[in-house]
Order: sequence, then C-alpha cells, then structure tokens
Amino acid sequence: MDQLCRKTLLENQHLTERAEVDLTNDLPERILQFGEGNFLRGFVDWMVNEMNKQGIFNGRVIAIQPTPHGKVVPKLNAQDGLYTLVQQGIKDGKTVNKCEVITSISRGINPYENWDEVLKAAESPSIQFVFSNTTEAGLTYLAEEFIPDASPLSFPGKLTAVLYHRYRVFNGSEDSGLTIIPCELVEENANVLREIVLKIANDWELPQEFIQWVEQNNRFCNTLVDRIVPGYPKENIDTFTEMLGYEDQLLAVCEPYHLFVIDGDKTISESIPFHQAGLQVKWGDVTPYRQLKVGLLNAPHTMMYSLGYLSGLNTVYEVMENSELFSFVENAIKDEIKTVLSFETKVLDEFTNSVLDRFKNPFVKHYLVDLGQNAVSKYKARVLPLFFEYLDKQNKIPVHMVFSLSGLIAYYRPIRVDGDEHMVGNRDLQEYQIRDSKDAVKTFAEAWNQYDGTSESLNKVVSIILSDEKLWGRSLVEISLLKEMVVNHLEDMVTLGVQKSLERFYLKN
Repeated sequence: MDQLCRKTLLENQHLTERAEVDLTNDLPERILQFGEGNFLRGFVDWMVNEMNKQGIFNGRVIAIQPTPHGKVVPKLNAQDGLYTLVQQGIKDGKTVNKCEVITSISRGINPYENWDEVLKAAESPSIQFVFSNTTEAGLTYLAEEFIPDASPLSFPGKLTAVLYHRYRVFNGSEDSGLTIIPCELVEENANVLREIVLKIANDWELPQEFIQWVEQNNRFCNTLVDRIVPGYPKENIDTFTEMLGYEDQLLAVCEPYHLFVIDGDKTISESIPFHQAGLQVKWGDVTPYRQLKVGLLNAPHTMMYSLGYLSGLNTVYEVMENSELFSFVENAIKDEIKTVLSFETKVLDEFTNSVLDRFKNPFVKHYLVDLGQNAVSKYKARVLPLFFEYLDKQNKIPVHMVFSLSGLIAYYRPIRVDGDEHMVGNRDLQEYQIRDSKDAVKTFAEAWNQYDGTSESLNKVVSIILSDEKLWGRSLVEISLLKEMVVNHLEDMVTLGVQKSLERFYLKN
C-alpha cells in the first residue's frame, strides 16, 4: 500500500478530495513552529488548515524539531508535510468520527543538523508568527553558550538566536518583529518565555538595541489551550490503514472539542483570524477561561479519579458509564462547583455540557491512575479554592468535595513505599503506583501506619493528614465538622468499599 504524500493523493482522485485544498498551490511559509508532536499537529496546524481551506489565512507552517532525539521530522518530510487527523468523540450528544488530511505544514527542519535552514527561514519577510509546544520542561531557562552557526539546545535559546538573526537581517526595523504564541501548559506562558529570552540575551551579551527591539517590536501572547490529542493509534492502526487506503506514519487521533484562548489585540486577531474560520478561539484575557477550565474540567477529574478507581473502574469513560458515579460527578458540578464560578449561566451550562461530552468519549482512554498522579497538589490547586469559596458563600461544607477528599485519602493508603516520591497501593490484590511529592508520601505513609483497624486509629490517620499545612497550605482540621465527615466516609470506604460508601453518602445527603 502506498505511503501518504502529495504524489499518492494527486494520483488518486478519491483521496485528493479528503484533503479539501488545492495540493498544487504552494502557500507562503508564515509560521515558525517549535515542536512537531501530536498536540501541535492536532491543534494549531489543524486550525491553520481550517483557515487555509476557507482562504482567510493562506499560509503554511515550518515545523522545527525541539530536541536532539526527535523522530517526527524525517517522517514529516517523507510525507511532504502531510498527515491524517482523525476526530473521534461526542459533540452535542452526537458521535463524531471524521478523517481529514492536513496540508498546512510545508516541511520539517532538524535544527541540530540544519541550523542554517532555520536561520534562512527567519530571514523571510513572510514569516510573521511563532508557535511552540515544547512541554512545561521546555519553557525553562538553560545557561548555554551562544554559537552562531549551531543550534542552542533549549527552545528559549533557539528563539533568542532566531530573533537576533532576524534583527540583524532587517536592521532592527519595527515591522520585522514577530508575534509569539506559546502553547505550553504554563500559567502566563508568554510572559515566562519573554523573560527567559531576555535573560539569555543578556547572558550572551547581545546588543542593548536588540533587547529593546525584542521588548518593543515582538508581541508575546499568553494562551490557554485545551484539546486531548492521544496521537498515533498503535493498537488499531491496521484498521485505519485499510479504511484510508494508504499508510500514514503520522496519523493522529484527537477529540472534537477544542479551545484556544489567546491574549492578543485586534491587530493580531485580524492577522491570524482563527475565529473567522468558525474555530473555538477566544481573544483577550486568559484568566477567566483558565478559571472555567480548572473549575469545570480539572476539578471534576481530581474529584472522580480515586472514587472510580477504587470502585474497580479504570477510565473516565467507565466512570461516566457507571450510574452512581456519573450522578456524583454531575451533582458535584451542578450543586457545588457552578455555584461559586462567576460566569453567566449560559456560559457555565455550555461549558459543562461540553465537559460531560468529553468525559463520555468512548474513543479516548483517559486513565484514572494518570489523573491520580500528584493528586494532593492537584486537589490543593483545583478543588480547595472552590471548597473555601463555597464555604464562604453558603456557610456550609460542600459534601461532594469532602467525599472526594476522603476518596483521595483512601487511594493514598500504601501497602509499601518505593523511594521518596512513590508509594504502592492495592485494589483487589492489584497493585497501583502512587506518585507525589516527598512531603506527601512521608505524611500519608506515616499517617496510614497508625491504622490498626479501629475507629480511633482512623481518627489519627485523618488528623495527621488534614493538619499538614505543607500539603494543603493551611491546617484543615480547624474547619468545623470536616474531620468528622472525612473519618465517617473513610471508615465506610475501608470497611464497605467505595461503591457501598457512595450509596450511604446519597442516603445521608
């Protein structure tokens, strides 16, 4: 079977129709993209493709390999930048299963082998934008030497070198600056990136005029990105290959839902008009959308994972298929979380419906044990702020949040400790890994070591855990009735199991 490339599509009319664009029309390269992984290809590059199909952007992407060990660029170039994106999931209550060839990437560059190609691309007047997704680890400072003819190792180092080269080529002209839109999952990601670039420029003793040009003529836009892109479907790739009629080494699966919030002004939004293509792209302050996402997506994830896993389930989808746990999640959102979020009812309802559709996606295996990694810090950041807001507004304890906290403590009951940051739990004679900070592992291991099967010892367990200010930012035992509620739920979970304790929870509430 032929491999996906331009020749394959052009020689097979029925395949050409899947691309939905003119493959013979070489659009100008307008975007430098640091990163070529599943997420960017299933998110930004797909969005650029959507704009190109509608003739409202007419530009292509140069994908730059971010690390020395990347394996995507050779495959990308072998396929002429083409790959298939498969959207699978639930949207507005209906199943979506759509395959499409994405044509927005012109080529890939390995900067460690062809740094001159990156610099030559930076010289092009048509280049206007930089996108990136080098993971959270990529958005960090690394002290390294400036060697003009070789690629820096870090992403901020590469960006600094590219900007400096462009500055010199265009003699620091005001209109030669770039719009830089990072997609790393770091709060205020663009501000972080800009500060690192400026620090590197000072390290390298680059001209002060260049530093001023970076600050004044380049726009760094904070973002919030949201889409699940599992990527290459290794388990059932043969089925996809048979269906598509060609081999695609870069086929990627993603969910239909997407949200891209970019803190950019009207000039930027008009120059890359994602929203005009009907995409879920919002322009302006990222903060409200971050609150919405953390409150209605991340917090329910953190509240459900332990209850689902200790009930014998393994994925978010399975939790949604369980009537009792689905009701728990739905009621936690409706009765507690939504009541403390300061958004219009319509916005809350629409976002909630989209979240539940995503949770019900049978095509995406979102494992509960993955959601349970570093769960203490997640609970502190995602759920506790909602807990205290509810307590302040309603003058009563949010019972669903407390029940989920009890589930977290039950999940963090170790049968042994493996190192400073790992514990091993047990579910029906099946071991599972618990990863968290040294402080969390130490506290939970010492607390559960007090348990001897009696109510008194369980009271000690809960007291030790809730009183640890390092874990929660404050002592939780001071909150009236909280400890008693957690002890009661935990005793039910330990003696009866989570499913039975959930039934008793609903009888009481």
